[in-house]
Amino acid sequence: MDFDMLGLAPRLTKELARQGLKDPTPIQRQAIPHAMNGRDVMGLAQTGTGKTAAFGLPLVHMLLAQGVAPAPKTAHGLILAPTRELARQICDHLSGFTRGTHLKVTMVVGGASINPQIGKLARGTDLLVATPGRLIDLLDRRAVTLAQTRFLVLDEADQMLDMGFIHALRRIAPLLPKDRQTMLFSATMPKHMDEIAAAYLTDPVRVQVAPPGKAVEKIEQEIHFVAKAEKSGLLVELLDGHRDEMALVFSRTKHGAEKLMKSLVGAGYAAASIHGNKSQGQRDRALSAFRAGQTKVLVATDVAARGIDIPGVRHVYNFDLPNVAENYVHRIGRTARAGADGKAIAFCAPDEMGELKDIEKAMKASIPVASGRPWAAEAAPKKPAKPQRRRRPQNRNRRRAA
Repeated sequence: MDFDMLGLAPRLTKELARQGLKDPTPIQRQAIPHAMNGRDVMGLAQTGTGKTAAFGLPLVHMLLAQGVAPAPKTAHGLILAPTRELARQICDHLSGFTRGTHLKVTMVVGGASINPQIGKLARGTDLLVATPGRLIDLLDRRAVTLAQTRFLVLDEADQMLDMGFIHALRRIAPLLPKDRQTMLFSATMPKHMDEIAAAYLTDPVRVQVAPPGKAVEKIEQEIHFVAKAEKSGLLVELLDGHRDEMALVFSRTKHGAEKLMKSLVGAGYAAASIHGNKSQGQRDRALSAFRAGQTKVLVATDVAARGIDIPGVRHVYNFDLPNVAENYVHRIGRTARAGADGKAIAFCAPDEMGELKDIEKAMKASIPVASGRPWAAEAAPKKPAKPQRRRRPQNRNRRRAA
C-alpha cells in the first residue's frame, strides 16, 4: 500500500512524492484511514516510526476539504507537544505537508517572545502547534480562542504525564467544542494513559505497531561498566573512533550536560549542548548546527529524547542512565532513523545498577556488555543511615520535686 491508496488529497500525495515519501509506515497505514473517517485515534508506536505524519496527513487532508479560512484569533486544529524541540519538528513537518496550499501553520512555545506569537494568532491559523504552558499564557491574555478548534492532537502523551502537563490539559480541553475529533499518540502506555483516553477521547480506535518499550531492532546496543570518575575519559576514547560521525550524548542533569560539553570542547571536539537552562534561541542554534553537521557532538538532557529527527545521528551515548526506564528507549531512538543503522552505547556506574535493571526489564532484554563487569551490590555506595534522635535524659529528681 502506498499513500495514493489511502485516499489522501492528490495535491498532498504529490507533495509527499516530491519529498521522496511513497510508502506509509505501519503506524501511518493503520491510523490515517481511521482519522480520515473522523474517528478518535489512540496510537501507540515506538519513536522514529512516523507518528507525526500519522496525524498530520489526515489533518491537512480534512482541512483542505473543509476549505474555510480561520477567523481572527482562532485555530481549526491544535497539536499539543511536551517540549519546544518536538513542537518545532511537528511544525516543520506540517509546513512541508501544506506547502503550496492556503493552510497556515503556527507554532507557539515558551522561551520565545510572546508578542510576535500574539501577532500571528491575531490573523487566525489552520493548525496551531503549542506547548501547554505557552498556550495557557496566550489563552489568559485572550490572544487565542479554541471555541472553533475541531481537531485536537496530544503528541507524546506519556511524556506529558511525566512532565506534569496533565493539569494544563485539564484547563485546555474544556475550551474546545465537545464534538471535536481527538487523537492521542504515545510511545509507551503508562497506567494513567487509559484514564486520559477515557476523559478526552470518544470511542477511540486503538492502533499499535510495536510493543511499548521495545528498542528499534536496527540499533546495535552495548554497555560499559565504568566508574563515574572514568566516564569522561571513556567517552573521549570512544568518540575518537568516529570523529567524522554525529553523536548525541545524554546527561541526567543540566549542570552535568554543560560541564560535559565544555570538557569535550576542551578535548578538541565541535560540541554543543541543549538543556533547560538554555534560551530557546540557544537551543535552536545548537540543533541547527548539529543538523547541518557543523557540530559533531550534541550533549543533551532528556529535553531532546523525544521528537528530535536528525537522520545523520549514528551514535547515541547514555553518559548517565535515565531515572525513568522508558526514557532509555526514547533516547536511543534518536539513531537508526528512516531505516538507517545506528549504535547506542551506555555507561553504568556502581550507583546506576538499579536503573540498568529497570531498563532491561522494560525492554525484556539484556544489553550486551562491551567492557567491565556488572557491579556487585556492595560496590554501590550506600546511603548514609539517618542519625537517630537522641532522647533527652529525664531528671527524675526534678520531676519528683515538682
